[in-house]
Amino acid sequence: MPKNINIQIFITLILLIATIAFFQWSRADITLQDFFYDFATQSWLIDKQEPIMRFFLYRGLKIVLVLFAVSILFSLWFFRKKRFIKEYRKGLIVILLSMMLVPATVGTLKTTTKIPCPHDIVHYGGSYPDVKVLDAYPKDFLHKSNVRCWPAGHASGGFALMSLYFLFKTPKNKKRALIVAIVIGWIMGLYKMLLGDHYLSHTIVTMLLSWLLILIVVKIVYRKDKSLEKVA
Repeated sequence: MPKNINIQIFITLILLIATIAFFQWSRADITLQDFFYDFATQSWLIDKQEPIMRFFLYRGLKIVLVLFAVSILFSLWFFRKKRFIKEYRKGLIVILLSMMLVPATVGTLKTTTKIPCPHDIVHYGGSYPDVKVLDAYPKDFLHKSNVRCWPAGHASGGFALMSLYFLFKTPKNKKRALIVAIVIGWIMGLYKMLLGDHYLSHTIVTMLLSWLLILIVVKIVYRKDKSLEKVA
């Protein structure tokens, strides 16, 4: 099992709580988001229906991530006796479980919290109040649509790739994998911010939550594997 996994989980949890608290009681999200919105034309920096960017940064990336997860599952099942798969089995399992658990958890939170996107709130021409995750809606407010924008769902697939860190053996390759995954996650997150679907806090929370879930998956996988070795 990776060293200091419990300490890493604790630190990540504290950072996650601190991030939620900071953005809850500050106007940092709105201040930054204003730079992405043209109040004169009531439009966002990126048009959501722009086909090229939508394909490469939304649909295309989703397809690639799904195919990547399927390829890992396929390899673990059909090539499980191959030397390479045996050597990297734990890392591959961590990646596969992370790519399922992270988006599923974020999706559940989005449905449960029912937080509006930037484009939904009155400040940006919408009809919703600026409600944050720890706020309650005004008693007389009527929901006109099913909003679910906290945390950032699209970026969760990219940040789930941070699990690649636990696939590689050398510190250099681990760091490279982690950096690439973080860059992919932020590309996906920034795209959604620039078209008014998410705030900065949504993306940061998703990144920290993703890492927390990955660490928990790592702890479970390594502990389970150790137990099986003892039985064998």
